[in-house]
Amino acid sequence: MILSIRKAAKVAIIAGTLLAVSCSKPSSDAPEPRQEFSIGWSIYAGWMPWPYAQQAGIVKKWADKYGIKINIVQVNDYVESVNQYTAGKLDGVTVANMDALTIPAAGGKDTSAIIVGDYSNGNDGVLLKGTNDLKAIKGKQVNLVELSVSHYLLARALNSVGMALTDVKTINTSDADIVGAFASPDVKAAVTWNPQLSSMKAQPGANLVFSSADIPGEILDLLVVDTDTLKANPKLGKALAGIWYETVALMQRQDTKGKEARAAMAKLAGADPAEFDGQLSTTHLYFDPNAAVAATSDPALITTMKRVRDFSYSKGLFGGARSADAVGMSFPGGKTLGDPQHVTLRFDESFMKLAADGKL
Repeated sequence: MILSIRKAAKVAIIAGTLLAVSCSKPSSDAPEPRQEFSIGWSIYAGWMPWPYAQQAGIVKKWADKYGIKINIVQVNDYVESVNQYTAGKLDGVTVANMDALTIPAAGGKDTSAIIVGDYSNGNDGVLLKGTNDLKAIKGKQVNLVELSVSHYLLARALNSVGMALTDVKTINTSDADIVGAFASPDVKAAVTWNPQLSSMKAQPGANLVFSSADIPGEILDLLVVDTDTLKANPKLGKALAGIWYETVALMQRQDTKGKEARAAMAKLAGADPAEFDGQLSTTHLYFDPNAAVAATSDPALITTMKRVRDFSYSKGLFGGARSADAVGMSFPGGKTLGDPQHVTLRFDESFMKLAADGKL
């Protein structure tokens, strides 16, 4: 089974500590041009193009073009991969938008999202037993991974029917335990992601009452890179964009080569091709760089990140910050959200645009 473990749980203390000790100013020792870089990844359907590209020689092809070496490094635990990036052990990492904000950015690490790869389009969902009416969730205990994208999804679901998180009681349940917990007659409501979501939907009486497909574009999966490293080494951004778009173009093909690529990705993820294709069906991949540039430049992204930011701040994921504005974000066109003097998360469409314009 594919393990989708995009969660921010258990990192609030780490982010808070980093925020407290960081004055969030650029380092006086600016990075110099380098020849070798490491990019971390963890298993998730939308991120499997990266290890496949390494296996298929696509990484080497683009790295050679720019005279550099790129190591695509698997980290078995998702949160650990983001922590390693935040600590400077990796130059870039695959990460969800909420976690990019609450871990490296909130910790003062200036981070650039250079590839908006996909959004969850049904991979995350709210389940109720015995009813298909979301409003019936009021007053219930809801099992989920607290402080994760599941918690955010629950907040958005409740908001859609005029309720708030105070109308339910959340029960922190790990992704490893949630399928078994939902099988208990005492558990009537849960929020989770695939592959657990698929298993739980199959349980008797289970109904999917809200999913990430109801909030398209809000749970984003990104490739982020250290901003100072990127400034000193723009060829890294160009190579990564080239790798990504060549690989996703291949995987969407319906011929033998495309099927072989998806089957290889499934194997790397520990799944069979049917399972992998099933998860891709609820993952909106941006195969076309023009679409990715448009999504990144759309004002709707600012609205999404404000929602994510406000939720994260309300749950203490900005450590000791005095307001949600403490962590600044920048977007295409010079637009900012939060403190413009403390921008640590940047949505940079420039490398995706080079791909769209055929200038890589």
